[in-house]
Amino acid sequence: MIGAIAGDIIGSVFEGRNVKSTNFDLFSARSNFTDDTVMTLAVAACILHGRDYAKVLKEYGRKFPHRGYGGRFRDWLYSDSLSPYYSFGNGSAMRVSPIGFAFDSLGRVLSAAEASAAVTHNHPEGIKGAQAIASCIFLAKTGEGKAAIRNYVEKTFGYSLDRSIAEMRPTYRFDETCQGSVPQAIRAFLESENYEDAIRLAISLGGDSDTIACMTGGIAQACYREIPEHIIREVRRILDTDLLSVVDLFKIRYGW
Repeated sequence: MIGAIAGDIIGSVFEGRNVKSTNFDLFSARSNFTDDTVMTLAVAACILHGRDYAKVLKEYGRKFPHRGYGGRFRDWLYSDSLSPYYSFGNGSAMRVSPIGFAFDSLGRVLSAAEASAAVTHNHPEGIKGAQAIASCIFLAKTGEGKAAIRNYVEKTFGYSLDRSIAEMRPTYRFDETCQGSVPQAIRAFLESENYEDAIRLAISLGGDSDTIACMTGGIAQACYREIPEHIIREVRRILDTDLLSVVDLFKIRYGW
């Protein structure tokens, strides 16, 4: 799942400063992990230790504040409530990659993705976005080709994946909904030739750059299997030690 985390860190510089090009430096002095990474690793911790999603999301979010959490999520994070708030924001999809990597059947992936989303994002679109990203990761890691993945996503979730990144790029704007960012993240993966190319395409679209790259990055890792060593090295340097320990334990347990 380090592919998703790398996408978040690389994209962190470009949210609000969209580049609209694939020609950019992957890392800079401003590169850092955001809420996407924190919540991804919270989900990973739930899987590793069999813990409750809502409680662990709150625990990790409070431990790592000021990481770009959305307003409604932040209100939930610091409330005493464990009830969801019917969101269809892309927060459900940005954090779901560990589920696609950890579970061994598509049915279990879909069920776990729904469970991880529904503690906050219990709107049908919020659940659908999480399931779409998780299922793409599962299908890619089990060897399904891009045509099969595209066909599954379009038929199962009703997303249109027709428009290319080049066609969308000039007019695409910030959209933090699942329906306005998940299909775009999947399309970036479908057009890519390798992991780095996938991240560059995702960020070049603009909009919610770190989250789109996070979603694309998880799928790209599952498909291409290899992430350039210089990217992994920078990610490990930037990550907090406690978060890095979750990455390493997940790798030991699940191989990703």
